[in-house]
Amino acid sequence: MIEVLFDNRQDIMEITEDNIKAIEKTISTVLEAENAEGNFEVSVSFVTNEEIRELNRDYRNVDSETDVLSFPMDDDDFNGVIILGDIVLSTQRIIEQANEFGHSLEREMLYLTVHSMLHLLGYDHMTNAEKEEMRSREKEIMKELQLFK
Repeated sequence: MIEVLFDNRQDIMEITEDNIKAIEKTISTVLEAENAEGNFEVSVSFVTNEEIRELNRDYRNVDSETDVLSFPMDDDDFNGVIILGDIVLSTQRIIEQANEFGHSLEREMLYLTVHSMLHLLGYDHMTNAEKEEMRSREKEIMKELQLFK
């Protein structure tokens, strides 16, 4: 079982019920692809560029905007529920990157969700080997979601 908690703290992009369902499906697909078993909780927040820049500055010492931030909770278990952590998405960056790459807002949002979920599950891209492994997992999951060109 997976519970996804949503928090919309922006008014730049409409977050529809279809978006919510697609994100929930994406999170479930990542967990299945990674053979994760158990009851999980993930929070997903939609924010402005200004807020994600502040979070990036305060938590990563990087004073710039980014598209997504992941805050893993190190598999905290609360009454049988594994709290994976938080995903924070910049809706302004979703719009910019979807336009830049020529695909839909939903596809960009779901790609960033896959990327962030992999971070919550322990993947990183600090070295070339880590980056290759993470990109490979992203592509496989995006293909499974029928979102990879």
